[in-house]
Amino acid sequence: MLSRIVAALFGGYALAALTSVATLALPVDAVEAVLLGMQASFGVYAGAVVWVFAARSASRAWLGLAVAAVPLLIAACLVWDQTAA
Repeated sequence: MLSRIVAALFGGYALAALTSVATLALPVDAVEAVLLGMQASFGVYAGAVVWVFAARSASRAWLGLAVAAVPLLIAACLVWDQTAA
């Protein structure tokens, strides 16, 4: 149960943070992307918490969070590379 709680708290936060950064890669104005990312992050966090406690096992919960994080991390890296240049 402790692993699920940690996954819900920290894994959900990580997904929400990646979502808010990854939306900057969308082809919209930066202000709109920031607003969209912040609004979407609340839903992503809630969905991650539900997923963690609905999964059959804690390892599946962590795996699901990792699978969801990969495309968000790729998009976030693209945004970070663009801002660094």
